Amino acid sequence: MSTLEEQRNILFAEWTRGEAKNVKVIDNLLEKLKLTLSQISFQPNETQVGSLVHSRDVLEIGSFFSIETQRVDSFERYFSQLKVYYFDYKDVPGLPESPNKYQLIGLNLLRLLSQNRLAEFHTEIELLPLDVIQRNPFINHPILLEQYLMEGSFNKIFLAKSKNPSPHYTFFIEVLLSTIRVEMASCLESAFDTIAVVDAVRLLFLSNLNDFKKFMTTRQWVLSNDQTKISFPQSKDMNPMTAKVASQQIASQIIEYAVELEKIV
Repeated sequence: MSTLEEQRNILFAEWTRGEAKNVKVIDNLLEKLKLTLSQISFQPNETQVGSLVHSRDVLEIGSFFSIETQRVDSFERYFSQLKVYYFDYKDVPGLPESPNKYQLIGLNLLRLLSQNRLAEFHTEIELLPLDVIQRNPFINHPILLEQYLMEGSFNKIFLAKSKNPSPHYTFFIEVLLSTIRVEMASCLESAFDTIAVVDAVRLLFLSNLNDFKKFMTTRQWVLSNDQTKISFPQSKDMNPMTAKVASQQIASQIIEYAVELEKIV
């Protein structure tokens, strides 16, 4: 058994322990495997299939582990290496397609979307076969979210959390929602002097009043004594006509969001 295979098997055994897995152990194993992989020179042919599979397994575990530990830069590095296996080596005789391939490609699409790297997002989609784009749920999901984002249907992005094709998607959707939340807050400040707390909580995709209070302190919003309304700082950058349009758009979002919630409940 090669050093790579032995280390991969130890990593896989720890990784598949579920909630009992030891994060520090996995972290250390991945560090050792980085060194091991850097010392191996692969020839992408049928005589190297075993080593290619083991290496790909390590990079996939590293990618999932990066998401679970919320290390976006680490995920990006692992996935950049995986792309070689998914695309450059896909025709190597005897190399089976990974069952994790499209989930990780979808996660990378979601990462790009959450970072507003839309040009790269579309470039990555162009690498995929049309039938995968149309039918694979791991790919459909980020494409649909990008459509919602372009439409300004932020409420649909929030509601899409309950339809994730994988629990790993939640992290990047939360990153995306956090970005949207800040933009929506700026829009609220420009469009209104005051707004009902219940509407603000809904528009900002927050789960409860405590989360809302934490968020509002970062924006220096003022909560009324009866805790039913908030008022915003008086610095208004938006002209009256733009503010009117923005307020109409926000009101429309409130109504649409309420209707969607009613459908779920």
